[in-house]
Amino acid sequence: MVEQRYQAVLAVIAEGHSVTEVAQQWGVSRQTMHAWLGRYEAGGLAGLQDGSHRPRSCPHQMPAVVAAAVLELRRVHRWWGPRRIRHELVRGELVPAGQLPSESAVYRCLVRAGLIESERRVRRADRFRRWERGTAMELWQMDLVGGFALADGTHAKALTGVDDHSRYCVSARLMARERTRPVCDGLAAALRAHGVPQQVLTDNGRVFTGRFGHPPTEVLFDRICRENGIEHLLTAPRSPTTTGKIERLHRTLRAEFDTRQVFRSLNTAQQALDEWVSYYNTTRPHQALGMSTPAAKFTAPREPDVPGSPVPELTALRQDRTGDTWVARHVSRNGVVCVSWQQICLGISHAGSQVDIHVDDDLLQIWSGPELIKTVKRTSRGEVRKKNASTQATHT
Repeated sequence: MVEQRYQAVLAVIAEGHSVTEVAQQWGVSRQTMHAWLGRYEAGGLAGLQDGSHRPRSCPHQMPAVVAAAVLELRRVHRWWGPRRIRHELVRGELVPAGQLPSESAVYRCLVRAGLIESERRVRRADRFRRWERGTAMELWQMDLVGGFALADGTHAKALTGVDDHSRYCVSARLMARERTRPVCDGLAAALRAHGVPQQVLTDNGRVFTGRFGHPPTEVLFDRICRENGIEHLLTAPRSPTTTGKIERLHRTLRAEFDTRQVFRSLNTAQQALDEWVSYYNTTRPHQALGMSTPAAKFTAPREPDVPGSPVPELTALRQDRTGDTWVARHVSRNGVVCVSWQQICLGISHAGSQVDIHVDDDLLQIWSGPELIKTVKRTSRGEVRKKNASTQATHT
């Protein structure tokens, strides 16, 4: 190419041909011929070589200092996306106002640095519908999440709750095991701290409801909701998208709180979790709220409709088991309890424990503290013999 351009230039300079004739001979425009002549006059033969096509300036290119600030925020907070990073650049005044990048520019900066992995997006099903309650305290979504590792090798679970309107975390209570008593303790603590919502939405777990039992029964969680005027809503089976807001809270919790860390004890884990919940509610901007905080959208708690404590005292529940329809039994070493000439297997996990049994004409309900263990159909009509009064009084 350089040789051909040189020959065209010589045809004009040395041979005296016109620019128009040479341009027609070489199949180029007159403007191109004048450009070759100018480049040859300025730089000689080297001036006829192809130069870089890169523009001399790019006004919309992100300045290096801004790119460095973006990458540093991503390095420290690996779970932050483009929208959150841009929000922090504005809030922290980390770059001059005239150099503030757009959200798409931040995304391209992260892609160039290899900090975002391209993933195939799954199209949301047409049957999914986004919904949100109009005001706070209308609906709480509650669920259980596990994965909190302790130093003794065990893993704790947490009862979590979020206000549907404001995304305010109303409950994050850890428990060693998923049992009725600690779950209801967590619900009671949330009601005392924030007030009584109009509705509570949960899945169909046994600690939340007994409506799908055979036969249906009322567990303690249902009773607390009923006695406080709370409508207890349940999701359809295998429908996690119904409680999408609490599931999204769990995803944020695993990423930002980092549930992979090992805590020395349950109390230590609870203290760390409480600190993160405070940060989540009052400091962390929420994208679904227009980068506002949940606390800014969470209104003052509604006072309970009934004066006094908003929930029944769980320790007083056993006082209702002193009537003629209640008996106390000791579970044998093989996990079997006998009442009314009928043997009921409760499992080895309950061996050696004390249980209360409610006996009516058709059913036997076995309770361990506030937890309903089992409900069976009564098959024997034998006489129900109670233990001596001292043993029963101690148990009840």
